[in-house]
Amino acid sequence: MPDFAAKGTATRRRVLGDAHVDRSIAAQTPMDAPFQALITDAAWGHVWSRDTISARERSMMTIALLAGLGNEEELVLHLRATANTGASRDDVLEALLHVAIYAGVPRANSAIRIAKQVFAAMDSPKDPA
Repeated sequence: MPDFAAKGTATRRRVLGDAHVDRSIAAQTPMDAPFQALITDAAWGHVWSRDTISARERSMMTIALLAGLGNEEELVLHLRATANTGASRDDVLEALLHVAIYAGVPRANSAIRIAKQVFAAMDSPKDPA
């Protein structure tokens, strides 16, 4: 039986970066520890670690879903992760154009605004990440 927690931790670090994962672990409390374990095992170990599609494709799907559902905080996280997944800014735009058609123009408009801010910060020499 595969160790999905270990696999998930490795995948999470590869996609989101060590600094983010280290901050999440350091901020963990008894209130969110079970949730952190769940997402590490399920999202990162079971889903993101599958080899059926690329990290780039998973990244684009995740960004589209987060944007379509209006999950802006997680959207920022996954936009930043494109630096590690191989999803280009053109890929992000294509995903957000699909959001406009299938989830609504206001959601896509908000997501494009956020993407512009995130990418500008990533391009800045003072980027905190």
